[in-house]
Amino acid sequence: MNYDANNIFAKILRGEIPCKKVYEDDYALAFHDINPQAPVHILVIPKGPYSNYEDFASSAESDELAGFQRALLKTIAAAGVSAGGYRLISNCGVNAHQEVPHYHVHILGGRDLGAMLGKAA
Repeated sequence: MNYDANNIFAKILRGEIPCKKVYEDDYALAFHDINPQAPVHILVIPKGPYSNYEDFASSAESDELAGFQRALLKTIAAAGVSAGGYRLISNCGVNAHQEVPHYHVHILGGRDLGAMLGKAA
């Protein structure tokens, strides 16, 4: 998947589209999803132009990789979901229904999220 510099997350990072920010540092921005699937639904995106996890993991510098992981942890703490539990999801590619071609991790929590997936056919 090629990176599209005009995707919605790139526009949010440039300040062209507002977001309800939860956390931000030099490596990542975390904000509430506009279509939440759980009481807590936060997206965490790296500030660099990475299209998906594979692109990020293979192309990002070590400080970006570590900084993003720390930003996830700080966002989880800010969201207050540690005690009850949470789910981290990163969709990658067409079969996973990745909708925005900018690497992002969903943090979901605030209720029982049920089984991860239905049984395979």
